[in-house]
Amino acid sequence: MRSGMVAVVGRPNVGKSSLVNALVGEKLSIVTAKPQTTRHQIQAVLHGDDMQIVFVDTPGLHQKAKLALNKRLNEVATQSLEGVDVVLFVVEAGRLTEEDEMVLKLLSAVTTPCALIINKVDKLRDKNLLLPFLQDLTARRNFDFVVPLSALKRDNLEPLLKELESRLPEGPPLYPPDQNVGHDRRFAVAELVREKLMMALHEELPYSAAVEIESWEQEGRLTRISAVIWVARDSQKKIVIGEGGRTLKAIGTQARRELERGGGKVFLKLWVRVKDGWNDDPRALQQFGYGE
Repeated sequence: MRSGMVAVVGRPNVGKSSLVNALVGEKLSIVTAKPQTTRHQIQAVLHGDDMQIVFVDTPGLHQKAKLALNKRLNEVATQSLEGVDVVLFVVEAGRLTEEDEMVLKLLSAVTTPCALIINKVDKLRDKNLLLPFLQDLTARRNFDFVVPLSALKRDNLEPLLKELESRLPEGPPLYPPDQNVGHDRRFAVAELVREKLMMALHEELPYSAAVEIESWEQEGRLTRISAVIWVARDSQKKIVIGEGGRTLKAIGTQARRELERGGGKVFLKLWVRVKDGWNDDPRALQQFGYGE
């Protein structure tokens, strides 16, 4: 039996969460087209006949970390490099930014086996550009292996899994066979509501919002959940609620429908409250689950 942990790192929006979901075969990390979607270390478990891989999905590392929340997300991503067996450095095919360079510099001090994963190759119009892009990156670091793929299309995932399996240490599973995530259901629901919030709002507001589960009651097959969406200013509260409560209702409806796909009925009640400047307040970060 082989088992181990694999950290998935990179700048925001390179498709880390999409890759993890594709590898385990189901949606365990929330996904949007916006940076800062992932704010925690999300552990997603892939069970095999004689192996188990625990993927650690991490927040995107970014340069402009002025607020306490941004700094904390960078810390979470950096800490994920400790105690893992393999690191996957994910970049977007044909595009290398200053934030990619920052992650590459961070990885220069990492002695753990590190792979270069080139995602979104399906979006690269001129495939002739892929080889020089590869050569440029591999000249900067001696990666243990390189895999170009498309997480969205689930293309070329098998070679990556074979590479990972060969590098896992021998040992017992880290999680029981019936567990595929490292977090509880309350956390998953809070993340799902935040995903729908980010998808509904197109301004910077989603990055100033947090979701907290206030109550959870189980009545047979009916689950009653009350959740609070916290925002940093009074003006943001009106935006989240929307005219006549339409935006908030749409967020709740989308989240509820997805929850009910797993079976059973869900009654989801959402509230919006203000905690001034919570995203730059270490004590508030602790309250909302972004502490140490």
